[in-house]
Amino acid sequence: MTRYETVVENGSVSVGTPDGRIEIAPLDDIVAAVGGPAWTIEYTEAYREQFPGVDTSDEGLTVDVVDMLQAMTHSEQFVRTLAAQPTAVPPDDVLSPRAGLFVGKLLENLEHGVD
Repeated sequence: MTRYETVVENGSVSVGTPDGRIEIAPLDDIVAAVGGPAWTIEYTEAYREQFPGVDTSDEGLTVDVVDMLQAMTHSEQFVRTLAAQPTAVPPDDVLSPRAGLFVGKLLENLEHGVD
């Protein structure tokens, strides 16, 4: 199964596709949307209770958000979904729908590991 890379170049984030790259958003906007350049791994008590066998030895480890972002790869379906999202930022928001979808996946990876 083909996976497509995340690329950070000239302060902008894009995702590879079979036909080239699609632009996502400025890197600074994405980093701000997840709360800054560093992410500390934490597990809530509810999470520990729900998954009693989960390894939480990485709790307290701080990871670099940009490193995590650059490690992300994407399925063809996710890339098609990204490409279909509008790139204009709505007046009542700070991210475009495309960037919001990408940030959602980044947050999921920060919380649960890169896929």
